[in-house]
Amino acid sequence: MTEVIIYSFRRCPYAMRARMALSVSGASYEHREVVLRDKPPEMLEVSPKGTVPVLVVPGAPPLEESLDIMHWALGQNDPEGWLDRSDPHLIETNDGPFKHHLDRYKYATRYDDVDPQEHRAAAFDILEQLDERLAGTAYLCGARRGLADIAIFPFIRQFANADRAWFDVLDLPALQKWLEGLLASDLFAGVMQKHPQWKSAD
Repeated sequence: MTEVIIYSFRRCPYAMRARMALSVSGASYEHREVVLRDKPPEMLEVSPKGTVPVLVVPGAPPLEESLDIMHWALGQNDPEGWLDRSDPHLIETNDGPFKHHLDRYKYATRYDDVDPQEHRAAAFDILEQLDERLAGTAYLCGARRGLADIAIFPFIRQFANADRAWFDVLDLPALQKWLEGLLASDLFAGVMQKHPQWKSAD
């Protein structure tokens, strides 16, 4: 039987959330680690746009968006009920405005006439809203982790790691506790295991 394949890059936040959903679902798949400057032709053949993650499911079109991969995995099996704990508006804010500001804060040299501190402040405003939400509940949609948490978490991690000493002293206690809990989870540790670059055996 042909196996499900994921083309992934360990540190990509989109790939992280896809891998976490695949892992919690218990899906069987082959992990193919991609080096972005040396993308395998097999991946480009099925997904010419050349971004990760890409999920190849036998007999179906490739899934080229991380949220689609998450929904596919949880549609196969959702043992923790993640699909019941989602918030499309929160995820859209993360993937849109927050990601916009995150990129211009962390990778300011890639953009012309960008003030990284301005974008850091704008991203912080979004984090304050998440902190307020988490002040009354352990996770974004209740007492247990769900789709919203895992879809957003890798990007908050990336923001925090841009200047961890600064982030750790921010007045965001609920968000910081939430982040640390997810970072310490067995689920996250499992999907962050290092894989060598995948190359075809041919």
